Amino acid sequence: MTPTLTLTLVAAVTLVVVVAGATNGLAGFGFAVVGTMALATVIDPATAVVFMIVPILAVNVSLVRDLSSEELRTCSRRFWPLIAAALVGTVVGMAALDSVPEAPLRVGLGLLSLGFVLTAQRRFPLPPWLAVGDSDAGRTPLSMAGVGAVSGLLFGGTNVGVQLIAYLRSFDLSHGLFVGVVALVFLGLNGIRVILAAALGLYPSATVAGASVVAVVPAVAGVAIGKRLRSAVGERPRRVLVLGLLTLVGVRLVTGGLGIA
Repeated sequence: MTPTLTLTLVAAVTLVVVVAGATNGLAGFGFAVVGTMALATVIDPATAVVFMIVPILAVNVSLVRDLSSEELRTCSRRFWPLIAAALVGTVVGMAALDSVPEAPLRVGLGLLSLGFVLTAQRRFPLPPWLAVGDSDAGRTPLSMAGVGAVSGLLFGGTNVGVQLIAYLRSFDLSHGLFVGVVALVFLGLNGIRVILAAALGLYPSATVAGASVVAVVPAVAGVAIGKRLRSAVGERPRRVLVLGLLTLVGVRLVTGGLGIA
């Protein structure tokens, strides 16, 4: 469904993209999740997913530039099974996107948002089966490929890379390197998604496709704002901000999809 273009909608979308970009620049993750989930509360969820693809790509490019050439080579060699399998899963997930009804997709996105909060929070211990990367067995090429395939399928259809981020966090990378590795992984995934979205006809109109490209500007500006704030804000406030936003948006999506609100 093509959303009706109004000044209110343009202002709301711009605000969402800037806030999502600032969140990503500040915490190192959250742009795709915060942006997609927030947009899905005001426009068709499938449209929100495809609208965010180009801005996500631009944000990842800006973050990958923070990695040195040596770090890029090392990360590529280390995580190539994860990236390759995720690419395959992403193709399948995007192919299925257009066939999912709106209400179930809203509920699914909301549950994924709340699931992200559950796996990212550190106050309560998670059951062992959720901590896929906490053991050496979870870091083999085969394990990386399994996590990548499932996570790519999820990301392709929803923009939510919950398990990928949780998995990469388990490697105990420095914050700067973690940000770069996450951006590197999602850069590859979103590069192919831009092509697939056009090839599969997922953009509901040329207006939506053009607006997605224009949204790159506030997205990158938001990331720049977040990067400037990163050194002044501790890790705990960063996490509280991201997880608080995702909790509110996740609840709103679930209740909206169920017709409760």
